Amino acid sequence: MNYLTCSLFNQEEIKILKTNLDSNNNSWEDGKKTAGSFASKVKHNLQLNRNSSISKKHTEFVVKKILTNSLIKSFVLPKNIHGVMFTKSLNGMQYGRHIDNSYMSSGRADLSFTIFLNNKKDYEGGHLVIETLNNENKFKLDKGEIIIYPSTYLHSVEKITSGERLVCVGWIESYVKSIEEREYLFDLDAGARGMLSKYGRSNELDLIFKSYANLLRVLGN
Repeated sequence: MNYLTCSLFNQEEIKILKTNLDSNNNSWEDGKKTAGSFASKVKHNLQLNRNSSISKKHTEFVVKKILTNSLIKSFVLPKNIHGVMFTKSLNGMQYGRHIDNSYMSSGRADLSFTIFLNNKKDYEGGHLVIETLNNENKFKLDKGEIIIYPSTYLHSVEKITSGERLVCVGWIESYVKSIEEREYLFDLDAGARGMLSKYGRSNELDLIFKSYANLLRVLGN
């Protein structure tokens, strides 16, 4: 499965973000409002109104954090980060099995992401379930951590049986559409950077970085 998990926010950032979100109870609305015709039938959660000042402010912060994370940038090759929203699931809520739309008004969805904003011990259930051809993968990360995965996978959020699940979700349009080609470039970049850190710059390493840059020009769109 082609996915990435890593820490995105530190504890102070999470504390400030969660305090601000918790103080805006009037801006939460039915999550069905932004779901497609099929997904709306299985979507049962709340989301922060995207036009609210608090949503706009923290959306900018989320995008900035993603774009300044070198590991994430290497993995996703971001062209456009869009559709960012903050969602809340209370006891009994869930998001059934669905596929994300290929194209949205905000951009193409090559990759989807979920950032976990509260402690996983604060709620029961609520695993993100991502399906591949032969199995299911379940994720329930620590607060401040992000998971990024291809939007082509069927996925769901299990029912909350107690507590509250608070996350930020969104989509990424990549310069490289193909999952396999992004993986090749990610491995090449990671290997080259590892060699640079271990051995320093060399003529051979310059050729690897040259090949990476030119492959990105060929494969990018």
